[in-house]
Amino acid sequence: MLGEIQKGKVIDENQEAFYVQVQGITYELKKIEVTQDDPIKVGDIVQGFIYENKDRKKEMTQFYPFCQKDQYGWGTVTEVRRDLGVFVDIGLNDKDVVVSLDDLPEDKNLWPKKDDRLLIRLETDEKNRIWGKMADENVFEQLATNFPRNLENKNLVGRVYKTYEIGAFLITDQYYLAFVHNSETYHPLRLGEKVKARVIGISQYGRLNMSVMPRAYEEIDDDAQMILVSLRRQETKTLPFYDKSDAQEIKNYFGISKSAFKRAIGHLLKAGLITEDKDAGTITLVEDNDNESDEG
Repeated sequence: MLGEIQKGKVIDENQEAFYVQVQGITYELKKIEVTQDDPIKVGDIVQGFIYENKDRKKEMTQFYPFCQKDQYGWGTVTEVRRDLGVFVDIGLNDKDVVVSLDDLPEDKNLWPKKDDRLLIRLETDEKNRIWGKMADENVFEQLATNFPRNLENKNLVGRVYKTYEIGAFLITDQYYLAFVHNSETYHPLRLGEKVKARVIGISQYGRLNMSVMPRAYEEIDDDAQMILVSLRRQETKTLPFYDKSDAQEIKNYFGISKSAFKRAIGHLLKAGLITEDKDAGTITLVEDNDNESDEG
């Protein structure tokens, strides 16, 4: 019953909340969680979404979550627990739902990170616990729209919804289905990641083939690749160097001249792979390679 929209009878109220009985169980409906126009009084029948909040208190709200048992919605990852799964914000003020580790990739490097987004619905188990269940391939095929045939070399933004050893499936902001092979990215794409990529063809399955690698004329050289690797090895993805750094310090750390370093970070900045903070004197990896809106 939890995780559903139910009707119940108002049996009591105080200054802050109504108390609604649903099938013999009492739920608190805070007055700030009421959206109906008609005033509520004791004895009325009201409708709302019922759940247990993070403190295990039984709650009802008339602000319905983005997703429900029979409705998929995009939720944002708020926390990653390697022993449990990932917590996802579904629009409730005092509860996130968990997508179980059993439903996530075996390779935890491919798990979503905080602020990634997943398309999920709700499912309640035999212990009355509400879980998030990710949309499968069939759901995305139903959501997908046909793409025009003039997209070759166009940049699109998409969201990873399925990962495999050979690559990742995306759905773009326009709801086109796409695939990025691991050979067309600097690192395996993770579930829920937002990706900016360009169209390089159409697969035999009717999907767009895409690449996050630079176009040929934008290809970065070995020095730039080495800087990218150095950044990825840092937990903060940041290094204390920028275009005005001391030449000897650059030589000691990277083994290249200052002019080669400046040329390399210039290419990386143009490709949108790093940012430079001149005040702090640092460069930082842009993992998602995108600064556009977070929809999709």
